[in-house]
Amino acid sequence: MPLSSRRFAARFASLSGPRSKFALLLLAAIGSTLLGALVADSSAAGNARAQAQACLTPASWAVLTDQQPQTVSKQQILADLIGREVLLLGEQHDDADHHQWQLQVLAGLHALRPEMVIGFEMFPRRLQPVLDRWVAGELSVKEFLRQAEWEKVWNTPPELYLPLFEFARLNRIPMLALNIDQELTRKIADQGWKAIALAEREGVGQAAAPPDAYRDFLFEIYRQHATMRGKSTKAKPGDAAFAHFVDSQLAWDRAMAEVLAAQAKPTAAGGKALIVGIMGSGHLRFGHGVPHQLRDLGVRSIGTLLPMAASSPCEELDPGLADAVFMVPTPPLVPIAPPRLGVALESKDGKILVASVSKASLAEKSGLQDGDQILAVAGQPLSGLTSLLNSIRQQPPGTWLPLQIGRADEKIDIVVKFPAER
Repeated sequence: MPLSSRRFAARFASLSGPRSKFALLLLAAIGSTLLGALVADSSAAGNARAQAQACLTPASWAVLTDQQPQTVSKQQILADLIGREVLLLGEQHDDADHHQWQLQVLAGLHALRPEMVIGFEMFPRRLQPVLDRWVAGELSVKEFLRQAEWEKVWNTPPELYLPLFEFARLNRIPMLALNIDQELTRKIADQGWKAIALAEREGVGQAAAPPDAYRDFLFEIYRQHATMRGKSTKAKPGDAAFAHFVDSQLAWDRAMAEVLAAQAKPTAAGGKALIVGIMGSGHLRFGHGVPHQLRDLGVRSIGTLLPMAASSPCEELDPGLADAVFMVPTPPLVPIAPPRLGVALESKDGKILVASVSKASLAEKSGLQDGDQILAVAGQPLSGLTSLLNSIRQQPPGTWLPLQIGRADEKIDIVVKFPAER
């Protein structure tokens, strides 16, 4: 079921802030990575209203029924789902609590069913040998991140995910690279699936047609991206560009489903390993995305678990959203939002490029333009997109940040002046 326009707008608003993971990655498929920070509501009254609307208590598990969400124990949830062939754990990629929750769930599942493999959306398939060497204990953390091209393929602080990777290494649990390269998703988004030569598809097969509700959800993301680029009035469901956008997302879902489905076979001991997938929540909500593609591949026994903010109102806990949800306690409120630029970036051929600049944004006022290459920050050459993101996030409000920009054949110095207040 699609989100209401109000609820979707609230979700998508986080793209200007710590990136709403699923939406951010969808946008990455067309070559964009967003900068910014979500401004938390710091007023006590606003927080009180959110808590008053909450259906469930923090740190509780629930199953979603037609009448009312029902609180159940973690033990019951795991007991009910441990026999499934595939279990999918959602996340918001830059939310540390979501990853702590995933780690707890993995530990509980492993205690009940030690034969396990864990698939990660974060890695393209070609990096599978690196994951194998990591699990075998052959790589240090530094070497693992370097060989896995972490800054290129994911652009999220690695410390968020390292506890999950260490859990797999410590217990010698095979890790699976589920994804395809960003270059392929961008190419599909530009040209459509049919225009991609068979040899360039990285072994991904034809995806099953999406449910209408999933297509509607993808259109809202597509439309919001068009709004950011000043083209909202031109965004239509029948656009060829939207059809290509859907193709790129379906290829993404299909690639992950294919790797997971290939593991759904008896082990050497005659049993079956539990297959767990770690991915953005948007890839599994309402059984769309990856679960839909898994069913098309013949996998029927699928479980889905989602972390949800404990302040979530009842109307967001829709039946069918997932098999169960965990209500993540609300973190301490941040009174001042980190600086944000209002610019979309892409990493291409080792270069950090400005894909687009939002109208009336700080980036536009500072003189940044589409196509600019960012060469240095505060006088220091960039080591990658992650280092740039960290420089932006760590810049205090009210300070100035010098940037060196490459534009055509020129090097231009730009100073971003962050406002002192929100």
